[in-house]
Amino acid sequence: MTSVRAESLTKVFASLTAVDRLSFSVEEGEIFGLVGPDGAGKTTTMRLLTSTMDPTSGDAWVAGHHVMKEAEAVKEAIGYMSQRFGLYPDLTVLENIHFYADIYSVPKRGRADRIDELLAFSNLTPFKQRLAGNLSGGMKQKLGLACALIHTPKVLFLDEPTNGVDPVSRRDFWRILYRLLKEKVTIFVSTAYLDEAERCNRVALIHRGKLLAQGSPDEVKSLMQGTLLEVRSSSARQAMQELRRQLSGLSVGLFGDRVHVATPEPGETATEIRRILVQAGHEVRSVRPIEPTLEDVFVSVIGHAPGGQAYAG
Repeated sequence: MTSVRAESLTKVFASLTAVDRLSFSVEEGEIFGLVGPDGAGKTTTMRLLTSTMDPTSGDAWVAGHHVMKEAEAVKEAIGYMSQRFGLYPDLTVLENIHFYADIYSVPKRGRADRIDELLAFSNLTPFKQRLAGNLSGGMKQKLGLACALIHTPKVLFLDEPTNGVDPVSRRDFWRILYRLLKEKVTIFVSTAYLDEAERCNRVALIHRGKLLAQGSPDEVKSLMQGTLLEVRSSSARQAMQELRRQLSGLSVGLFGDRVHVATPEPGETATEIRRILVQAGHEVRSVRPIEPTLEDVFVSVIGHAPGGQAYAG
């Protein structure tokens, strides 16, 4: 059963097309990732799907309801955790959850059990009397998730939920999301973290409002042409700049302390890489073929898109 469907969804602000004819579908009980750098159109797409903003053209349905014609029904069926989710710092964890329960008209009968379940689910039980303003970033995100789940939504929308959160809290947050799938909640999450995208059942890559690719992480990885070479040298950033300058037509990206180069001719390109870097005074530690990550694919796809640039997310 399809939980979310978009057909040619478009949003234009003056001369800027923020969302450009997006079409995709999300099945019930899956985690679907909308992946792209800042300014790609992720938040605008999320607002269109949650009926908080009207599209310029196109259509979308969430939980069987049209996002414009049945906006109230959409809002009742979803949980939405925006980038600036409205927690109240001067209320406790428990008071914040009760506040959202009132907003969603959650019946008093059975509410305490549901709250206890969410507190345990998000590992917040020991902190239920703590002021929200005194929580760590990761705990605030867990509280925001608990508030978004208080009315047992069919579809959960999360707009970059782990942005700025430490790696351990990010991992814990995703563990909670996986547990939600057992309750058949459909999760629509936007992220700029490509490693997070690999945790999704399916992903859509978006750049400058356009859909570049969609499918399972493995299906999207298969879009990458040729072989990926990993280059380790004495100065990765300078090596990347030198290789970008001289290896015209090839995708070259910086990944931590290494440079990745996508090429249809791995043998010839490896030799050329060594020549370029040695000539530029760099120590070449290794050049070897590796399996691409989703981030490599994104760099490659964006590099071949009109007006594309390397992904820097």
